[in-house]
Amino acid sequence: MSDVAAQARYEQFAELHRGPGTFIMPNAWDGPSALLFKEAGFRSIATSSAVLAATLGRLDGIHAVSRDEHLNHAALLTFVSGLPINGDFEDGYGETHVEVRATVDAAVGRGLAGIGVEDTTGDPSNPIRDFNDAVRRMEAAAAAAHGRIVLTGRTDNFLWGISDLDDTVRRLCAYAEAGADVLYAPGLPDLVSIGAVVRAVAPKPVNVLVGPQDAVTLAGLQTIGVRRISLGVDPYTHALGATQAAAAKLAKGDLTALASDLDFGHIIDLITG
Repeated sequence: MSDVAAQARYEQFAELHRGPGTFIMPNAWDGPSALLFKEAGFRSIATSSAVLAATLGRLDGIHAVSRDEHLNHAALLTFVSGLPINGDFEDGYGETHVEVRATVDAAVGRGLAGIGVEDTTGDPSNPIRDFNDAVRRMEAAAAAAHGRIVLTGRTDNFLWGISDLDDTVRRLCAYAEAGADVLYAPGLPDLVSIGAVVRAVAPKPVNVLVGPQDAVTLAGLQTIGVRRISLGVDPYTHALGATQAAAAKLAKGDLTALASDLDFGHIIDLITG
């Protein structure tokens, strides 16, 4: 994979964040899912650390997946789709800020266009890092990322039940100041809190995680200035839900349960074409 091609994908991905519109960045889990998103017209794709862990029979957020496993996964999506890939890289796969910087360097070397680094610890009993430690790690990531890969600075307060909007905003502002290109706080409960984050870190773009149960619309998010939308585990659980329903019918003897409008020949065409 050439350095020229990787730089072009980075520049394409960075340009998507300059707006003025809001773009959707779906989370793929394998080559065919990435190709189907590409076929539908999406201009960038993300990994999902939770989905990657699940496909390996492991849990997310407890350091059960290695940096190299995630790098290989993201590089595969890049190779198959040719699209800019944003890696959802947990806490940067490093205990120290030096290791986080090495992860960003490795992601650049594997041709990723974006990388997310969150302020988690991998320890469910103490899930969020100390503020100063988290900022230092973001500074190290930003030093490695600058001009080479889009860095998303993320705080997981709300995902871990820490419903403190003031601390969330404080962290995101600090990550922006440290050099993160995009800011992200998954789990924000409503448009009011999302809008507060957007205003606090402006003019830097904000990513919002949206699920099918959320009472938001693309138009509503665009109106308050959200630049990027990701979908997390939902594309994967949608596919698994279809499999679950068909499996229940098949177990009762319905041999037509796996009928699908998607022919495997189409997947072959996408791979070869």
